[in-house]
Amino acid sequence: MAKTKDKDAPDFEKSLAELEQLVETMESGDLPLDEALRHFERGIALTRLCQAALKQAELKVEQLLEKNGRAELVPLDPDQADDD
Repeated sequence: MAKTKDKDAPDFEKSLAELEQLVETMESGDLPLDEALRHFERGIALTRLCQAALKQAELKVEQLLEKNGRAELVPLDPDQADDD
């Protein structure tokens, strides 16, 4: 069964790709000032979308790792647990 995606959830990968393209375009230095300002404004909006998506992912991970009402650290590498 395919997972449905929340329409309002920011698409991190698309936003990041667009942000990278904007930065590359702005770094070329070939934009008129008004267009550079529009690119900058869009870049700020995309940065906020990316930050929101990362925050949502972080909260979801915290919820998934929470046991008995307490957050519990889980090693990414199962072999790492033996080293403690």
